[in-house]
Amino acid sequence: MMAAGEPAERAGLPRKILPIIEGLLLIAASVVPLVLADYLTVFATRVVILALFALSFDLVWGYAGIMSFGQALFFGSAGYGVALLARDLDITSILVVLPIGTLIGLALAILLGGFLLLGRQPSSVIFVALGTLTGAYAADRLGRGWYYLGGQNGIASISPMTFGSYEFAEGPVYYYLALGLLVIVYLFCRFLVRSQFGLALAGLRENEQRIAFFGYKAQHLKAIVFTVGGAIAGLAGSLYAFHEVFVWPDMVGVVVSTQVVLYVLFGGSGTLAGAVVGTAIVEGLSFWLSDNYRNIWPIILGVLLLLVILFRPLGLISFVLGERERVGRFGLTSKEKRNAAS
Repeated sequence: MMAAGEPAERAGLPRKILPIIEGLLLIAASVVPLVLADYLTVFATRVVILALFALSFDLVWGYAGIMSFGQALFFGSAGYGVALLARDLDITSILVVLPIGTLIGLALAILLGGFLLLGRQPSSVIFVALGTLTGAYAADRLGRGWYYLGGQNGIASISPMTFGSYEFAEGPVYYYLALGLLVIVYLFCRFLVRSQFGLALAGLRENEQRIAFFGYKAQHLKAIVFTVGGAIAGLAGSLYAFHEVFVWPDMVGVVVSTQVVLYVLFGGSGTLAGAVVGTAIVEGLSFWLSDNYRNIWPIILGVLLLLVILFRPLGLISFVLGERERVGRFGLTSKEKRNAAS
């Protein structure tokens, strides 16, 4: 029998790496405003908000296998919604705009997910991918052609988000606000994917037909995850709009939708932490390369992304995270039970 207090790795049980990665990320993120210049703190805030957006896509694709090429539809629509509230109704309270932005993402995800995922016949991956892509493209064209939304110029000079008489300006306070929301959403997603619902999602991703045979309504599971992902993207879009004090058609279009796919591909899908790591690395590399190699930086970044996708298809996090922990641990294998008992 395993002695009390004996290390798990000596008993044949693998050490869990993911909690260590998550802890290191949280520590590093917590000290960012203390060690960086003000303009870099503003950049770091943008990265944190985009990481929140990347979480929404990783939840949808990495855990449910739904290739949403239109995730920016929820992100940008929420941004436009809160920008209109601030411009036309002078509503900027954080207690109003963030919940409304989240609800905008949620409502759009329900509408689009109901159309794409809840038909009489199960939807194929290609059908959903093209459907979400079409939705993002249509929203982009609508934004560019509708004068009320600012057309090509978007909506600029958005009033600061407020809490009572306090205004959230860019800087350390806004950074910690975004980081706090990222941590809360991350913990919620972690709880969700480690629950019984998450176990069903893991089975759905690996073998949808078998999950359906066990009595689960696979399409309903997908619709629920898709809706949750839309709500998280809406929250991120609301934060982004007030941080940038500007919304524009690209926020709802194909460009930003593709961008979030690259974040998750680069970091590693189906891990949540990989989405955060991928966002930080891609945005950091873009910032540094654009400053030092202004004429060719997109080419360099594209080559790096291509190399990672070709040689590490599970993302950079797969260098330190094993496949079993990446997919999910919902109990010990027979071998691990024998090792633990000996």
